[in-house]
Amino acid sequence: MGGRLFIVSAPSGSGKSTIVQYLMKEHPEFHLAFSISATSRPPRGKEKHGVEYFFLSPEEFRQRIQNNEFLEYEEVYPGRFYGTLKEQIEKQLAAGQNVVFDVDVKGGCNLKKFYGDRALSLFIQPPSIAELRKRLKERNTDTPDQIEIRLEKAEYEMSFAPQFDRILVNDNLETAKQEAVRILTDFLNS
Repeated sequence: MGGRLFIVSAPSGSGKSTIVQYLMKEHPEFHLAFSISATSRPPRGKEKHGVEYFFLSPEEFRQRIQNNEFLEYEEVYPGRFYGTLKEQIEKQLAAGQNVVFDVDVKGGCNLKKFYGDRALSLFIQPPSIAELRKRLKERNTDTPDQIEIRLEKAEYEMSFAPQFDRILVNDNLETAKQEAVRILTDFLNS
């Protein structure tokens, strides 16, 4: 039968990556395998090609779009692409892995449409825009201008939440982690 898909989307700074990493590290019983997205943005900090992302130049990314190599892709910011390569996901599913996607909201909606009931889509929502601003500042990875762009985008992204199977409000990280475990357990046992 192959594996199933767990799609997680959220505005930047909502705790999405932290929750996904927790599920993968602390819950081996889920047999989760990370879907590594492709991006045209440069690596941040200690990120490595083929680990956190496949880092492609904008030209390489556009060529792969033309070759129809993506399940989904999005130009999230001008010249900044993110996408999911078809070949990698099909290999993982065929091997029986449950594939986790840490993707933007449009990508999450597109993946859900493509895989239907074989996928569960989860939207992680911050408790408020004010809290999101605080988290982005504390993360210390963006300039003040970049934070404002992210906040504007977050308001837009939050309008997609009703299109997801489940919404998880991350107002307390430990509670959100446990709720994510319950949601994933129910899905994999259904």
